[in-house]
Amino acid sequence: MIKLLKYSLYNILKTRFTLIYTLFLLLAGFSVYQLDTDLAKVSLSLLNIVLLAVPLICIIFGTVYFYNSYEFMELMLSQPINRSTVFISQYLAVGLSLAISFVVGMGIPMLIYGADKALLTLLGIGVILSLVFTGLAFLASVLTRDKAKAIGLTLFFWVYFSLIYDGLVLYVIYVFYDYPLEHATLAMIMLNPVDLARVVMLMQLDISALMGFTGAFFQDFYGGLKGTLISYSILIIWILLPFALARKVFLKKDI
Repeated sequence: MIKLLKYSLYNILKTRFTLIYTLFLLLAGFSVYQLDTDLAKVSLSLLNIVLLAVPLICIIFGTVYFYNSYEFMELMLSQPINRSTVFISQYLAVGLSLAISFVVGMGIPMLIYGADKALLTLLGIGVILSLVFTGLAFLASVLTRDKAKAIGLTLFFWVYFSLIYDGLVLYVIYVFYDYPLEHATLAMIMLNPVDLARVVMLMQLDISALMGFTGAFFQDFYGGLKGTLISYSILIIWILLPFALARKVFLKKDI
C-alpha cells in the first residue's frame, strides 16, 4: 500500500490544481495579514475562508479525482492487490495532498507574520475538514457511477453542512426559545463538522461573552480539557465515518 500511496500522492501533488489551490491559500493568507495586524481579527477572517472554501474545494476535487482515476483503479484491481488497499491508498493520497496544500498555503504567512494558539488551531481544523470532506466526496462517488450525480450529491453535502444546517438549528432555537436548549444546541453542533470546527475555533478566541449565556455555557464546555478532547474526538469520528461507509460500499460494488 505504501508504494501505491506514494505514487498517487506524488501524481496529485505535481498537478496544476494543487499548485493553484496552494497559491489561492497563500494569497488569502497574505491579504488578510496585510489588512490587519491584530491576530484575533486575522483568525476570524481566515476562519471564514477555511469554513467555506476548504470544504467546497476538497469535496469537488475528491469527486473529480475519483472518477478520473477509474481506469487506474481498474488496473490495480486486476493485479493481486486487495480492494481495500486500493481504496485506502487513493483516499489517503487525496486527503493528504489537500491537507499538505492547506498547511503550506496557510502556514507560510503564519511563519512570516506570526501566529498564536488560535491560528495554530485553525491549521488543525483545516486539515481535519480536508479529510472529512474528502471522505464525503469518496462516499458520493462510490454510491453512483454517474459523475454528474456524484458532483450534485457532493454539492448538496457542502450546502447542507455549510448553509442549510445552520438555518435548521436557528429554526429549532426560535421555536423552542422558552426552553433551556444549551445541551440540545451542543448536541446539534456536534452533528455538523463545520459548526463544530467553528465553535472550537471561536472558543480559542475567547469571544464567548458576545454570545450571552449560551456562549458562557459553550466556553465552560469547550474551554476545558474534557470539552476539547470530546470535540476533537467527534471530529475524528467525522473523518472515519464517511471513509468507513465509502470503503464498505467500494468493497461490495463492482468498479
